[in-house]
Amino acid sequence: MDVLRHYLAVFFCAMVPVLELRASILLGAGFGLPWVPTFLVSVLGNMLPVPFILLFIRRIIRWMHTTRRLRPVAEWLETKAANHSKRVKEYASLGLVLLVGIPLPGTGAWTGALVAALFDIRMKYALPAIFAGVLLAGFIVTGVSYGFLSFLSFLV
Repeated sequence: MDVLRHYLAVFFCAMVPVLELRASILLGAGFGLPWVPTFLVSVLGNMLPVPFILLFIRRIIRWMHTTRRLRPVAEWLETKAANHSKRVKEYASLGLVLLVGIPLPGTGAWTGALVAALFDIRMKYALPAIFAGVLLAGFIVTGVSYGFLSFLSFLV
């Protein structure tokens, strides 16, 4: 039963903005969970909110602009997206993959979906690019968290 709770913690951690897959894989490693299911659960948890962000974030931000308390948050989100937009515009889908896939602070699936939505990148292009970025970040973080030699042991 503890194992199920650990996987649920990993799954829900991957859904949280800022923490996302980077923290969830570290959490799974900390729990002593095997890397393959931890990777898969983290990817699923990280990707679950992405279609909803792509579909609804523009409406939510427009609504946030109408409220005095949420307007600064909406402006912060738009600024965050604008800060990352140059790379995405310059390299198109590859830029979105790299934005999501390089596991640095302020990047990830949430940021990638926000940038894609605010710059009207269609879901049929954004979703595969974000998914590829999540896989890339997942491989990098899994390799670091579990050690590259044990992580690559499936090749032997």
